[in-house]
Amino acid sequence: MKIINSISELKATVKQARQADMTVGFVPTMGYLHEGHLSLMYTAKKENDFLVASIFVNPLQFGPSEDYAVYPRDLERDAKLAEQAGVDVLFAPPEAEMYPQGVQNMNTYVDLKGITDKLCGKQRPGHFRGVATVVTKLFNIVGPDYAYFGQKDAQQVLVLKKMVQELNMNVVIRVLPIVREVDGLAMSSRNVYLEGPQRQAALVLYNSLCQAQKLLQQGQRNAGLIRDTISQLISQQPLATIDYVEIVDLQNLQPVEVITDAVLIALAVKIGKVRLIDNLLWEE
Repeated sequence: MKIINSISELKATVKQARQADMTVGFVPTMGYLHEGHLSLMYTAKKENDFLVASIFVNPLQFGPSEDYAVYPRDLERDAKLAEQAGVDVLFAPPEAEMYPQGVQNMNTYVDLKGITDKLCGKQRPGHFRGVATVVTKLFNIVGPDYAYFGQKDAQQVLVLKKMVQELNMNVVIRVLPIVREVDGLAMSSRNVYLEGPQRQAALVLYNSLCQAQKLLQQGQRNAGLIRDTISQLISQQPLATIDYVEIVDLQNLQPVEVITDAVLIALAVKIGKVRLIDNLLWEE
């Protein structure tokens, strides 16, 4: 595996793969890799001839009071894991390479309307503008045939799918299922922040989704009742603070009251100071 820090070198390397008629897969990450990331890489390697992964903690998607400065970083560890997963090139640019003019001096952004001001976007203004902008830059740099994302970031997936469709980008978005710990906790780089009893308390997200799924399997279609059940379960955990519990249409993220079609049950909960997200897809 080759580690590349510059855009020009990465473009030249991918061009060589293209000249050899290789298909190019791409897994963008912010690093501190876990099994969820690695599952994307393993699948991408199976489905493509040449695999690029990136590690870049993107300052553009963090708010001023968020955890950009302390977001976990360990490139040496990540490089070993990526190589084991079959990555051919690991792109790990410094901030100055991605934003040579400086983040504060950006003039050009990719900003979607309608679906970015809900769920996490409502709680984190500007977050998805930062995501869409950096992913557009990465797609332009790598030029992949396929790009791989996890279902845990369900709103991000919808944003990027719409972006690719509406801007006619030549890449296919592949979405893979949530990867969980043995006890059900959705894998996340932020799980490393959970201390002592917080780790056990974090299971309330998964357990509440399981209860929602049980109600749906029993025929319950009243979204308000299911939402209230989830909220009550989470509220019983003293270390948990709800950011949101929503049941929304899978295509536009509009809230639903009666479940008649595919929906996303989405949660954001703080365990202490650690903000975690999880979700459940339900299709009739």
